[in-house]
Amino acid sequence: MDERRTEPLQGEVIENGVRVYGWEWSDIGGPPGRSRLPWFGIFLVVFGALLLLRALFPALETAGSLLFLAVGVAFLVSWLVNRGIASLYLGSIITALAAPDLLAAAGAIEGAGVGTLCLGVAFLFIALVRASSGGGWGWQAGLGAILAAIGASSLVMPTFSGLVWPAVLVALGVILLIRASSHRR
Repeated sequence: MDERRTEPLQGEVIENGVRVYGWEWSDIGGPPGRSRLPWFGIFLVVFGALLLLRALFPALETAGSLLFLAVGVAFLVSWLVNRGIASLYLGSIITALAAPDLLAAAGAIEGAGVGTLCLGVAFLFIALVRASSGGGWGWQAGLGAILAAIGASSLVMPTFSGLVWPAVLVALGVILLIRASSHRR
């Protein structure tokens, strides 16, 4: 009873000579044709490499951010191998959330707007992946452009972005609401 098959059972069902259904029965785990990534192994390799970088560069002392960065990079590796859309979104967003602390610890860039800029870049990356695979730019490009513009302007001109961007967003929202209500009539 504990016998495992190395090859799945397969067959075809033909109905009225017109329709053909293929079927497969297997006790081999995992979906056929997809690799089963050793998630924990990927995470350990990425996290260990990041800890080694922290040992070599003591300025990277934010271990919490390294943990989240490792999780984000592990999801991105999964996306590279399996092309799962959820892994792309999770990896991009988690990596973007971890990036500001690491950039500040490395002395590269810090200040108000870095997190928003990183999230904008993440959504622009997602939009680029969509567009390159024929899916179009999508809402991700618009959101990414808005977030990147707000983040970048917050870094360059903090007083400008503190007043002007909220006013611009309110104005855009009002325009969208007016357009939506005029289409209902």
